[in-house]
Amino acid sequence: MQYKDIAEILKKQRDFFNSNRTKEIPYRLEMLKRLKTALKNYEDRIAKALFSDLGKSHFEAYATEIGHVLEEIGMQIRHLKSWARPRKVHTPVVLFPGKSFIYPEPYGLVLIISPWNYPLILTLSPLISALSAGNCAVIKPSRYSPAVSQVMETMIGEYFGTEYISVFQGGSEINQILFREKFDFIVFTGSPEVGKIVMEAASKNLTPVILELGGKSPAVVDREADIELAAKRIVWGKFLNAGQTCVAPDYVLADKEIKTVLIEKMKKYLTLFFGADPEQSTDFSRIISDKHMERLTGLLKKGTLVTGGKTDAAQRYIAPVILDDITPDDPVMQEEIFGPILPIIAYNGLDEAIRFINHRPKPLALYFFSGSRRKQQQVIKETTAGGCAINDTVMHLANPYLPFGGIGNSGMGAYHGDTGFNSLSHFKSIYRNSTLIDLPVRYPPSKGKLPLIKFFLK
Repeated sequence: MQYKDIAEILKKQRDFFNSNRTKEIPYRLEMLKRLKTALKNYEDRIAKALFSDLGKSHFEAYATEIGHVLEEIGMQIRHLKSWARPRKVHTPVVLFPGKSFIYPEPYGLVLIISPWNYPLILTLSPLISALSAGNCAVIKPSRYSPAVSQVMETMIGEYFGTEYISVFQGGSEINQILFREKFDFIVFTGSPEVGKIVMEAASKNLTPVILELGGKSPAVVDREADIELAAKRIVWGKFLNAGQTCVAPDYVLADKEIKTVLIEKMKKYLTLFFGADPEQSTDFSRIISDKHMERLTGLLKKGTLVTGGKTDAAQRYIAPVILDDITPDDPVMQEEIFGPILPIIAYNGLDEAIRFINHRPKPLALYFFSGSRRKQQQVIKETTAGGCAINDTVMHLANPYLPFGGIGNSGMGAYHGDTGFNSLSHFKSIYRNSTLIDLPVRYPPSKGKLPLIKFFLK
């Protein structure tokens, strides 16, 4: 696609937005319902595309992507009218007899750049927030998940006009073309390195951004945890989508007293979930590309293989790996793993585990397993992360009432539910004064008025 083609479509979007059609609440509701219909009609094609790109089963495709998108749309439809209503706020007596309001309005054109690991939900979830807030949208899906990207482009093209939602496929060259255009808001999901490039491009037009980045999300297992359940939920959260989940547990910090037992329990659940040979399991996904396969294989050179490690480059398959005898300086601890490799490090006392986490970039997620409420509160208070789950992994993302976002190196801004509506809306301040009364205190000459203004402005 040429620059002039993209520029022409964006001009049509700008003209359509300026027609004020998208600001109408009935129109927004109609479009959200249309997207819901589209998803239901395309469910099978989306599931097949997810299997083609990532080896996801239909169950996993629905449970982790399609179903959550449908739930998000339903929530937005139910609450949109109340969220979009102008909000009256208190007016100080010094501004009498005026009234004050906060008026949510759309930004305009929103650019959504989405990743390959959850290509449907991480594209459509921010899209839902953008449409709910009254914006037009441009979608740039990942070239690494071509089957899903093509299905989304076909679906959007069938149900929506390009003046409202456009999909541009391609690699970094398309990103560069898009970055030359002025958008009113950008939502990017991907790595911190690319996030910096996006933020730099956005700064040229002072465009606000939401950056959903990655990071090394720790799972901490305390000696007072339910070890059986901790092992089960860590294995599920880590090896979902073959570890290619931005909020997957990236590594485990285990109290030295329970580390050995925890490892044995995790090995047990790997077999229960995926069988003796995970390569034959329909529930175990594949690595997205040869490039990522090569990177992940390189991370297996240090540490002790507790289980797994079998690889098949032709199938882009790595058997689920648990790594022991890992040090903080090993390669597997220097970058986000984003694959089915789980390092385990022992700690001596919870304070040591907290220091370990706090001496590293702020993660997108943090998981803590313990039966002690005191320790739970200590971890919540003394650590920082985009989100946190106690005695579970990943499931905090399933609640559309909880914001999804990072902090520091793991991102900025958030969406989901009303947070998404608020993030993709500009809240305009409105002060409406009366023409019946005009208090003279604010006008010159000011002689003798200081005591009065001090009385009002205490």
